[in-house]
Amino acid sequence: MASDEGYLLTDDGVRLYFRKLGSGARTLVIPNGMCILEAFDYLADTRTLIVYDVRNRGQSETVTDPAKLARGIEQDVDDLDAVRRHHAVDRLDLLGHSYIGLMVALYAIRYPAHVNRVVQIGPAQADALKEYPAHLRNNDATFAEVMARVAQLQKEPRPTDPEAACRRFWDVLKHIYVADSRDADRIDWGRCHLPNERNLMPYWMGTILPSIRGLGLRPADYAKARVPVLTIHGTKDRSAPYGGGRDWAAMLPQARLLTVHNASHAPWIESPAEVFDAVKVFLDGKWPAGAQAATQV
Repeated sequence: MASDEGYLLTDDGVRLYFRKLGSGARTLVIPNGMCILEAFDYLADTRTLIVYDVRNRGQSETVTDPAKLARGIEQDVDDLDAVRRHHAVDRLDLLGHSYIGLMVALYAIRYPAHVNRVVQIGPAQADALKEYPAHLRNNDATFAEVMARVAQLQKEPRPTDPEAACRRFWDVLKHIYVADSRDADRIDWGRCHLPNERNLMPYWMGTILPSIRGLGLRPADYAKARVPVLTIHGTKDRSAPYGGGRDWAAMLPQARLLTVHNASHAPWIESPAEVFDAVKVFLDGKWPAGAQAATQV
């Protein structure tokens, strides 16, 4: 399989790290996908797969100029278009997990002419302020326990070994991402050897999350995403409410929802065949079995 890596420049001169696998005629881009690449690299067998670290994350350049961070997720959307142009792709497919699932939907809204198909997996809800009823979120005992342990970690003195502190944080947090805690060791998303990832929480809380809360999307915005979207969401997701996935599938004009029962934020762990097959079938041009229209919550 052909493989390449390097850096590209955004419109304001920030360097983003990317990897390129495969050589198929169709191009699939997975923003911020390095930590899930091992699960989805099978998609490079029949297409060109581009995975990159978004701004101020992973191996991409650390951004110290506040003006280059101020737009948050909207800047990530524009950076994605810089990735597309760097690789000379007219129309691309997109796969986004977690808050990047929201970001790729925003890209389809802002740049519909350059999108073929979009896969959202456990996407963050479009309206960050919306509260979902108990059966559409999973604030269970595990969630409460993990949040309490995270709060305790944050009260501890400033660590002398930031990498070790990052690993401790992820050793706690990983339990919310799987339905069964016995699967928690299969979550390896910390990348604690990278300074950007060790400094993630201030960037997330101070920049990305406020920008998501300020989106204020309206029906006319969703209508601009004139492309097929497959939203895959686990019913036991503690990080992004299942109700949010239902709302995305209801509000985007050509979207369907694949519900993965008894799965959490990484539903390919609980139901690998269902998720991996559905993604491949959809990107090959068909709706997978089980994908259904949804109504807004």
